[in-house]
Amino acid sequence: MTTSRLSRKVPPSVLHQLQAELFSARAEGAAPEPDGVPAPFLSPHVAMRDPHRPVAPARAPALPAAGVVVHNRLAYGPRPGDLQAFQALGGSDSARLSAWLDEQLDPSSIDDSALDARISALGFTTLGKSLPQLWLDHMINYVEWEDHIRPIEEITRLKFVRAIWSRRQLFEVMAEFWHDHFSVHAWEFAIAPVWVHTDRDAIRPHALGNFRQMLEAVTRTPSMLFYLDNAENSLEDPNENFARELLELHTLGSDAYYGSIDPADVPRDGANRPLGYTEFDVVEVARALTGWTVSARPWDENIGNTGEFLYYDPWHDHDPKTVIGMSLPANQPPMQDGRDIFDLLAEHPATGRFVAGKLCRRLFHDFPPQEVVDAAAATFTAQAAAADQIAQVVRVIVEHPLWLQTWGEKVKRPFEVLASHFRGAQGELEFQIADEGNSDWLNWMFYQTGHYPFNWAPPNGYPDVRAAWNSTSPRVMTWRVANMLVQAYDDVADRFAFDFLGQTPANVRSAEEIVDFWTGRLLSDALPSDERQSLIAFMAQGHNPGFDLPLAADEETQDRLRTLGAILAMTPSFLWR
Repeated sequence: MTTSRLSRKVPPSVLHQLQAELFSARAEGAAPEPDGVPAPFLSPHVAMRDPHRPVAPARAPALPAAGVVVHNRLAYGPRPGDLQAFQALGGSDSARLSAWLDEQLDPSSIDDSALDARISALGFTTLGKSLPQLWLDHMINYVEWEDHIRPIEEITRLKFVRAIWSRRQLFEVMAEFWHDHFSVHAWEFAIAPVWVHTDRDAIRPHALGNFRQMLEAVTRTPSMLFYLDNAENSLEDPNENFARELLELHTLGSDAYYGSIDPADVPRDGANRPLGYTEFDVVEVARALTGWTVSARPWDENIGNTGEFLYYDPWHDHDPKTVIGMSLPANQPPMQDGRDIFDLLAEHPATGRFVAGKLCRRLFHDFPPQEVVDAAAATFTAQAAAADQIAQVVRVIVEHPLWLQTWGEKVKRPFEVLASHFRGAQGELEFQIADEGNSDWLNWMFYQTGHYPFNWAPPNGYPDVRAAWNSTSPRVMTWRVANMLVQAYDDVADRFAFDFLGQTPANVRSAEEIVDFWTGRLLSDALPSDERQSLIAFMAQGHNPGFDLPLAADEETQDRLRTLGAILAMTPSFLWR
C-alpha cells in the first residue's frame, strides 16, 4: 500500500495526543477496565466489561433535540435535511415522533426507488435467485471459492448499502435486530451459499410483522437447520442443539429455565401454565422437531439435493410428547408437533417478556426501565396473532414518555458508527464485488472491529450493551476504519469516500467555523466545550482559531479537514445513540 497524503501531513503523535484527550476516562465513562479475559461468547476482538451491571457515564451527555434521538436510535443517523423534515411533521415532539413512526412502520409506503437504482447498478447476481438455484449454483456446481461465497458477500455489501442509503431506516434497524436475535454464523461452508434466502425470505418479510410466522420461517431455513444441527435431528439420532437455543435464545429466555427439576414442580401462573421450561422440555422439543431437515443428501433418493427445507417423516418421532404442560398426541399430521410448539412458545408470556426486553434494549436503553419492558411485553403477548404484532410493540416502546427523555444509555456499535458517518457526511463508495476495489478494502478493515455483518460465531447474537463496545479493540479498529475512509490510496482508486472539502461552504474557513459546521453536520448538535476546543486546536495547528485558514489552496490544511471528519466520528458525543 502506498503512503497516503494524510499520513505524510498529519504526524501520528498529533493524532495520538488528540485521541487521548477525546477518550479520557472522564469523557468515555467510569466503567472499569477489562481484566483481559474475554467473556464467554464474545468475539476475540471485543474485550467485554460486565454487561449485567449498569454503569453511568462519568459525564452524562446533555439531552439533544428529539430528531437527533429518533434518527440515532431508530435509524442509522440523520442525513442532511432529515432533522428539518422531522421538525415539519408536527407541532410538538410527541406529534412529530408519532408521524415519523406512522411512515416508518409502513415501509412499503416509502419510495425507495433511488436505493433500488443504486443496488441495480452494483451488478449483484444472486439476490433474485431461488433457494434451489442458490444451492445448485453456489453449493453443488461452484468452480471457484469466490463463486461459493458470492451470496453472503453480496448480502454483506447490501447490508451496508441499505443502512446508508435506504429511506426505510427503521425497517433496516429491525432487520439487523432480528438477525442478531436469530443469530447464525453465515460464513460457514453450507450456509454462505444460501444466505440470500435467509435474509430475503425469512427475516425481512417479518421484521415488522408477526413473531410466530417469523419463528417458523427462520426454523425452516437451511441456514438455521445446518447451524444448530436440526438437519441431523432424527428418531434414531436425536440432536438437542436447536431445541435448546429455540427455548433459551429465541423464545422463553434463560430466566424461564428451571434446570433438571421435575416438570410437575415448575411454578404455574394464574392460567395454570408452567412459568418456564426444564431439561425434560428441551428433550421433548427436540423430539417434536425430528425430521425437520434439509434436502441435501445426493446419495439418498428419498431426500435429494436441492437445499430446500424437507420434512422427512421416516425420521420423525411419532410417539406422544409433553412440552411445557402441553400434551401432543401420537401420530399427528406432518409437522404438527413442531407447529403446536411454535404456537405455544409465541403466545407464552415469558417469550413476550424476553423478546420485548431485547427490543427495549435495542431501541431504548441497555437496562430499560421495567415499566417500559412490561408495557412492551403485554402488547407482544396480547397481539401474538396480529399481522403487525412487532410494529405495535415498537410503537409502545418508542412512544413511552421516558423514551424521548433518555440519552446517554446506549452507544453505537461499529456498524452503526460507519453507517452514520457515511450518512452525515454524504459519503460515497461503490460496494460492488471487485478485486482490490474500495469495498474490498473496507471489508478487510471493518472485519477487525469485531462487528462484521453476519459473522458472530455463537448463537446469541452480537452484544447490544455499551460495555461490550467501549473497550480498546473495537474502538481503535473503528477509528482506523473512519481514518481510512478519508485517506487517498493510489493503489485502490485514488478517491475519497467523503468529500469534506467540497461540502464545506466557501464562507466557512476559520478553525472555529470549520469545526462547528462539521459538528452540526455529523452530530446535529453542539459539542461539549472540551471536545470542541480540542478539535479547534487540532484544526488551527497554532493559527488564530478565529482567522481564515488557506483551505482552498493548502494541501496540508485540506488533509487536516479530512482528518477532522474522521475524528468527529470517534468523539464520545458522536457515539451516543
